[in-house]
Amino acid sequence: MASLNVGNLGEYLREQRRTAQLTLRQLADAAGVSNPYLSQIERGLRKPSAEILQQLAKALRISAETLYVQAGILDERDRDEAEVRSVILADPSINERQKQVLLQIYESFRKENALDTDGPGRTDDHSTPSS
Repeated sequence: MASLNVGNLGEYLREQRRTAQLTLRQLADAAGVSNPYLSQIERGLRKPSAEILQQLAKALRISAETLYVQAGILDERDRDEAEVRSVILADPSINERQKQVLLQIYESFRKENALDTDGPGRTDDHSTPSS
């Protein structure tokens, strides 16, 4: 399990809050946390749960995955996958069945590419070696 990178998370949250032009109290209210608790997170004194990070992300209108990466909960590659999934699931122009099929195709491509890069003698360009 990755250890939480609380100091960098706090700095990142403060920067996002200021960019959104929110006071500490405004963000705390919007995220449903106490003002002192948010202050402690920003100063690197507290380790917020994934649920609190999700509430903060929603209040800041950024992806929760971004905060998970900052906190060390989620790997950068995992974040990319989660964001792709979120975009697909949020798309109002396709129905639920189409979303599920698209996610299955996406996952099958990821698995295929992982096998290609993990297998012995495989290359990323998928060209056939000449003998």
